[in-house]
Amino acid sequence: MSRYNRHIILSEVGQKGQDKLNSAKVLVIGAGGLGCPVLQYIVAAGVGKVGIVDFDKVDVSNLQRQVLFGTSSIGINKAIAAKKRLEDLNETINLHAIPEQLTTKNALQIFKDYDIIVDGTDNFSTRYLINDAALQLNKPVVYGAIFKFEGQVSVFNYNNGPSYRCLFPISPKAGSIANCSEVGVLGMLPGIIGTMMANEVIKIILNFDGVLTGKLLCYNSKTTEVSTLKINRNPVEIDKIKSQPDLSYLSIEDNCTAVKEITNDELNFKKNIQFVDVRELHEEPKIKLPNSLCIPLSELENAFKQIDTSKKIVVFCQSGIRSKKAVEILLNQGVTNCYSLRGGVMSLIEKQSI
Repeated sequence: MSRYNRHIILSEVGQKGQDKLNSAKVLVIGAGGLGCPVLQYIVAAGVGKVGIVDFDKVDVSNLQRQVLFGTSSIGINKAIAAKKRLEDLNETINLHAIPEQLTTKNALQIFKDYDIIVDGTDNFSTRYLINDAALQLNKPVVYGAIFKFEGQVSVFNYNNGPSYRCLFPISPKAGSIANCSEVGVLGMLPGIIGTMMANEVIKIILNFDGVLTGKLLCYNSKTTEVSTLKINRNPVEIDKIKSQPDLSYLSIEDNCTAVKEITNDELNFKKNIQFVDVRELHEEPKIKLPNSLCIPLSELENAFKQIDTSKKIVVFCQSGIRSKKAVEILLNQGVTNCYSLRGGVMSLIEKQSI
């Protein structure tokens, strides 16, 4: 009664509503920028069972926006670190850390024990995997996405409503769209969008009207403008996914797994190296390197002949994601002596400062 008093005295919630929250089971995929605020608020609200899926480790660069963690969490798996912090927030609920990558082989098994799935991921292939697994198991998905200063929230697969594939029927090519590690994100934005997502979770559990099904809420943190777009249900697309016996038709493996990478420790600036920056021209920070070219990834396929292929080619971007795609493009063009710089431009800055 003391912990949940502010819920119970709400006539729209009451003890019955709080009992619903305590009986609910919610799975959060990704304990990053979006997952952190979702986890904090649904755990504080008393959602009875919360699962946390994340295979990544806490990095110092996460702390700008993933405020569930602190410096003592650096190097620890995010699911495990989140569980430890959340147990201090609310020791009365069941928390389950799942420190592994979500795949086509484990998604259905993991999902089956939960009522609601929260998608806090940052890549398209995993979003399609989450959507399709939830569709096959008839579970709603609370979705959020962020990009620089803008965010989106919606609820998919709810009461026979539209799915993620109704909004984005065709998946973009791997590496064609940058995530926040590539282009940056305002630190407060994931908190805003994540709490909106947590709000949708609570609305679903309490059977409130106005769940964001069939709608995409768009928020701009620079202008504080909010708009809502309609999402039309595509029954053919939904029935096709539901008819699948499993998820084997999907592939979320990294298309650039064959790409050779090089670390900043392995770089020798005195050697014959051609550096290729595949970031967009407006991206920061700028960095000056010997024998360096700037060719945005979108132009690389047509401009690769500018590169001196007699040298060792080291391709870099902001974080090491687009550079892997760039090396794949070069390999397809017959350029073999090329490497993606692991860690991206920050690795180069660290190297130069030594």
